[in-house]
Amino acid sequence: MATLADVARAAGVSKATASRALTRPEMVTEASREKVRAAAERLGFQPNRSARALTTGRTGMIGLIVPTLANPFFSPLVLGAQRAAEEADGHLLISVSEYSAEREAALADRLGEQADGVVMVAPVGTDAVLRERARHRPLILVDRRVGRLPAVVLDAEEGADRLAGHLLELGHREIAYVSGPPGSWADTRRRAALAERTAAAGARLHVLGPLPPTFDAGIAAAGQLPGGATAVLAYNSYLTLGLLHGLRAAGLRVPADVSVAAGDDLSALGVTDPPVTALRVPVEEAGATAVRRLLDLCAGAGTRTTTRLAPGLEVRASTAPPRTR
Repeated sequence: MATLADVARAAGVSKATASRALTRPEMVTEASREKVRAAAERLGFQPNRSARALTTGRTGMIGLIVPTLANPFFSPLVLGAQRAAEEADGHLLISVSEYSAEREAALADRLGEQADGVVMVAPVGTDAVLRERARHRPLILVDRRVGRLPAVVLDAEEGADRLAGHLLELGHREIAYVSGPPGSWADTRRRAALAERTAAAGARLHVLGPLPPTFDAGIAAAGQLPGGATAVLAYNSYLTLGLLHGLRAAGLRVPADVSVAAGDDLSALGVTDPPVTALRVPVEEAGATAVRRLLDLCAGAGTRTTTRLAPGLEVRASTAPPRTR
């Protein structure tokens, strides 16, 4: 296994210069930096993280807390975060909070002892707890805004507005919304945006829930739709799949009897029968952006701003103009 001395000798620099080029590149010339990096790559040299931590005060470890891995929403987010960490020669430490504020806090404390900073995805802790945590360790929130804490959010309001606008343009005036889990920051904003857009158009919004974002909850919601509703929006793709199943079991046809649309496109909704109109949510981009912003914060170059990522609308065969029942 190659050593730092081997890299220095191959690059024609001192061991100290080689160390600085790999751990504090801003302290050496570009020419020396490139020679050392080329030699390290050629020799397959891997810097010792413990040694780097002693030199820079940073471990290269990045904490990531997600509420669950059962929901397909979070898998591409983790993938995006991991790729961004690897691009920066970092290592991702993933923990699952199971939607528990107490577990979330304990995991954040544990990761704070090992990682340079933490990305918290859809955290359920209070604003006060999150503000206090940000005072002690670089922190990026995903799909949650708390004052001026740095965050990356998927624009729930714009997505809801696009979905509602599409259904209103088709002529729907009685629209049901199958909402998400209790306490969801994104769901609260989506409901508000839907209510505002439908009211402005003289339409009526019927809200079901809050509900867990699961297939079974979608099946149950299908039996609770208001009789006059001609269209239904679901919080996520799992609820939507359950809705399709429940509506079919009840003898209702999509979209002839009721139009169906989903708040994300993460469970193969394009191959259902019929394919479902859904939002294209840039979840992988959100994970990558959060990690890059966290790395900037760790380097002292980050800003206390919110990055908003807008969804796109994929119109498919599950939505059509309403028919009189």
